[in-house]
Amino acid sequence: MKNRRSYFIVVFLIFLFSISAVVYIVMLEKTEKQLLVEKYANNAKNLQNRIHDNIVAKQKSTLALAITLAHTDKNLSKFIINKRVPYNYYDDLLAKYSKSTLYKNIWIQVLDKHGVSIYRSWSKHHGDNLSHYREDIVKFLIAPKNEFFISVGKFDMSIKAIVPIFDNNIFIGMIEVISHFNSISKQLSRSGIDSIVVADKKYKTQLKFPVTKLFIDDYYVANYDAKPELMEYLKKNNIQNYLDSGYKIENGYFIVSYKLENSSENIGSYITFQKLDDLSLKSIKDFMLQWILFGILILMLAVSIINIILYMVLRKQKKYYQKIMNNSTNVVLINEGNQILEVNSRFFQIFNEYKTLKEFKEKYNCICEFFVEDEGYIKEEMDGKSWVEYILAYPNKTNKIKLYLNGRIYYFLISASIISDKPLRHAIVLSDITTEEIYKEELEKLTITDPLTNVRNRRYYELRIEKEVSRACRYNEKLSIILFDIDFFKKVNDEHGHDVGDKVLMEYTKLVKSMLRDTDELCRIGGEEFVIIATHTSQIDTYVIAEKIRKAIEEHHMILPITVSFGVAEYKDCESKDSFFKRADNALYEAKKSGRNRVVLG
Repeated sequence: MKNRRSYFIVVFLIFLFSISAVVYIVMLEKTEKQLLVEKYANNAKNLQNRIHDNIVAKQKSTLALAITLAHTDKNLSKFIINKRVPYNYYDDLLAKYSKSTLYKNIWIQVLDKHGVSIYRSWSKHHGDNLSHYREDIVKFLIAPKNEFFISVGKFDMSIKAIVPIFDNNIFIGMIEVISHFNSISKQLSRSGIDSIVVADKKYKTQLKFPVTKLFIDDYYVANYDAKPELMEYLKKNNIQNYLDSGYKIENGYFIVSYKLENSSENIGSYITFQKLDDLSLKSIKDFMLQWILFGILILMLAVSIINIILYMVLRKQKKYYQKIMNNSTNVVLINEGNQILEVNSRFFQIFNEYKTLKEFKEKYNCICEFFVEDEGYIKEEMDGKSWVEYILAYPNKTNKIKLYLNGRIYYFLISASIISDKPLRHAIVLSDITTEEIYKEELEKLTITDPLTNVRNRRYYELRIEKEVSRACRYNEKLSIILFDIDFFKKVNDEHGHDVGDKVLMEYTKLVKSMLRDTDELCRIGGEEFVIIATHTSQIDTYVIAEKIRKAIEEHHMILPITVSFGVAEYKDCESKDSFFKRADNALYEAKKSGRNRVVLG
């Protein structure tokens, strides 16, 4: 009888659940349509933000490159004053950028103070006044300052950065670095998103020499990888219907437009096409499932079978959250202290020597065992706290880690959150920023490296000596510098030409660098003037190093036989870096004055 009653209770509850489920599903179907509308709107906004962020990032990196060229090229002022830049002057530099950095298609233009182009790296055409048709040039001439923007010229719609050039504080001209939309469209294409970047039709007559030669009616297409079938689609359906900052769903595509503007002036539009099948709508389905499960739990709460149902639901829920973890593009770990309890599938793409967590834990307990200790990156212990405690203590800080895996360095943003108090457990999320960090390091290296000799430049010397002087003063450490330059180098250039002079600089810089210790740093701070920073080294030991280099140079006789004069100084009494350098400079002067090809202590 008892079993029968239980049977009827169960049947009744199942019936009640069935009725409630039907009502629930009808309600959720209505909600699903609303969620789809919201999802599409959010996807469109996120894509527009992504386009905006990519454009701003490229604008800033283009400006950084323009500033570097403006401040490191000592010949630029002379070229502008003479209104002539040698043809192919920047070819080697642009080839290096294309080979060694993310800059694959950079243009450089030099203009005089009136806005007249005196050099274009991509064309022999010059001598035209850009202020006659480019409003951005007109504004720049009125108030010269570092600027970046999107602009349309005679050749292309592109991302431009302009830096003023001054000679004795007098504005004499400008250098303009031009990058393109192709890298942005290629980056989006890796996510299944195709791009059509168009300039407004008002620029058609201005584009005398369109680089891509692609047009949709009167709208110029600025990216080479624009697909012909998508261009034809826009033409067939009237491209003007796709230029607003919104989205459309048609013909199996999710189409999003983003306006390209400068100071509220419409320049053009960035139009993207993504196949609807590629859009992730999983969150909506998960939302529906979550509410269905919640309804089941409420309806079955009063009966003994709730424990079984709850157990099953929790087990399904665990698989569900594991599925979410596995679908994440980030590495996700669940930790208890330093012990790893769970990981997602992305973990094994990074730690690819291991197929299971058990296999990994046979060798390691914590990912912190792979941390590379470096300035600016999280270490195993930080300020007396464990790495997890430190990240939790500073949640608003940008925390990064550097990992050494399989002979390669990886960079990640790392965040942590508490998911359980008893026992104390954390969710650790690692976001891969390896590409961005390597790109940042490459760009920084360009700004501190002398392009001819490939040693550090004066900017690096100023930054490094500031740090070393501060350390030597605080901890009473030894620090010396060797200042040297080539004797009669002007005679080398005058008699043999600058090409030979450059070869001399490269050959003997290579020789000097091969003789230095790992702790020494060689910097080129002038035409033929160099300085060596010798940390933890006394003046006497530094003298020995300088004398050894002097002899090697005198006996080398490659390209041309040369000699070099040296001034050596040791840092003392917490003096300023300028006073420190002055003593070495005076010693160098004394070496020159007393006959050259010698080392003098300062």
